[in-house]
Amino acid sequence: MATWANLGLQDSSSPLMEQLNFFHDHTLLILTMITILVGYIMGMLMFNSFTNRYLLHGQTIEIIWTVLPAIILMFIAFPSLRLLYLMDGINTPSITLKSVGHQWYWSYEYSDFLNLEFDSYMVPTNELETNGFRLLDVDNRVVLPMNNQIRILVTATDVLHSWTVPSLGVKVDATPGRLNQLNFLINRPGLFFGQCSEICGANHSFMPIVIE
Repeated sequence: MATWANLGLQDSSSPLMEQLNFFHDHTLLILTMITILVGYIMGMLMFNSFTNRYLLHGQTIEIIWTVLPAIILMFIAFPSLRLLYLMDGINTPSITLKSVGHQWYWSYEYSDFLNLEFDSYMVPTNELETNGFRLLDVDNRVVLPMNNQIRILVTATDVLHSWTVPSLGVKVDATPGRLNQLNFLINRPGLFFGQCSEICGANHSFMPIVIE
């Protein structure tokens, strides 16, 4: 879960989030290099008093500053497309969880079992235990196995919601009348917290998700 003054992404708890972390760092490095280079050139332009009265065109430099950004974009695009493909793939799930968004709570169904469904509400602050997390703990947690492919089906009954668990790299829109599907694998034990990430009305801030 996120902690105070945490400026980076949360620690990954799935192989997919690990790859997203790597991609984030990779892209940030490229952006930093571009910013430094452009900043240096702009600085030199401001403080440089030399001019060339006979310079009309420079085809070589124009080719370089057209081709170089295209190559840099390829270095960003290929890892990004690979990740998109990995996020979209469904790999023979061991268990299926269905999540339904309501105003303002989640309900869950384990599709592989008969009559195993429950609602998950946020625990109010006045009922919270000493070791509980305010605005994040729920009365009924989702329990999922580790090191297994998990498929989640997400929908809603009223308005748009979004089922999001940052440390797993999972974010799916819950749309009324539509069933969205996502696949993930949890590679370490723990409690994973998330929240609805689509503004869905007055109590949008009070419908957390907890995976155990």
